[in-house]
Amino acid sequence: MKAFVIPRFGGFDVFEETEMPTPVPGPGQVLLQVEASSVNPVDYGIRSGALAMIAPPFPAILHGDVAGTVAAVGEGVTAVRPGDAVYACAGGLAGSSGALADFMLADSALVARRPVNLSPAEAGVLPLVAITAWEALVERARVLPGERVLIYGGTGGVGHVAVQVAKYLGATVYTTVSSPDKAVWARKLGADVVIPYREQSVEEYVAEHTGGAGFDVVLDTVGGANLPRALSAARLYGRVVTLNALSSQDLTTAHLKGLSLHVVFMLIPLLHGVRRASHGEILSAITALVEQGAVRPLLDPRTFSFAEAGEAHRYAEEGQHLGKISLVQ
Repeated sequence: MKAFVIPRFGGFDVFEETEMPTPVPGPGQVLLQVEASSVNPVDYGIRSGALAMIAPPFPAILHGDVAGTVAAVGEGVTAVRPGDAVYACAGGLAGSSGALADFMLADSALVARRPVNLSPAEAGVLPLVAITAWEALVERARVLPGERVLIYGGTGGVGHVAVQVAKYLGATVYTTVSSPDKAVWARKLGADVVIPYREQSVEEYVAEHTGGAGFDVVLDTVGGANLPRALSAARLYGRVVTLNALSSQDLTTAHLKGLSLHVVFMLIPLLHGVRRASHGEILSAITALVEQGAVRPLLDPRTFSFAEAGEAHRYAEEGQHLGKISLVQ
């Protein structure tokens, strides 16, 4: 099979096209004929060497998100069969090859039927971000109807799905954006209130939209210096979920407010082999929401081929894209 690999850590030009043996599915595995993938921060973190500790061995096939068709199944696999159109976040990390190839091996527990109303390019951008948003809002924050939910970065990868999931759960959804264009998109996705965070302080938008009380649930998709803002924006006994706790923080605000603070790191099942079935189950739930029109992916206008993976990484790292960046065969 044809594959686009990195022979070492490096810059945008480190990808190489090569030929590799087509893998054979073992027990519990499926072989996917890859049609599309997407770019996530973990992908360029591994490529650059910043996340070397979770990189697959060289020559490494990167990218976890995949949309494709089941080409073959291993012993014991009954949930899917050859010819099924599926999607997953299933590799590109230590112990598993990724999607930038003609074929990809995947643990069948991670795989779900993809929405019939999405193209491969659209389906391929959803798995990692949709699983993350679901874990944050449904499993950790347990959002209830009528609650006020603040989502940082409402047109970003996780953020744009989180806005839609929170709306589906019956919340009043507030989200931050960086520009008027992104504000328009956030409203299209279902946000009730859009906050131009460069123009308002936390204190100002908490006062304006909650009377100073704070939000019931805050989803921090940024981390780092944004986590203190998320803690400040939450109400007494509120719930804060962050996707990036790789920092030192003063938790005085969390203590004084009696907050519950949750960390979502959706790669744990892939890295440690635990709770993998939960990912397949979440994607099945997302498929149902997409097919009923409650969730749809937001794709950046630029689409890249697998041969342009380096350029896709460059574009993603520049940070000016909208929603998710798609790669197609």
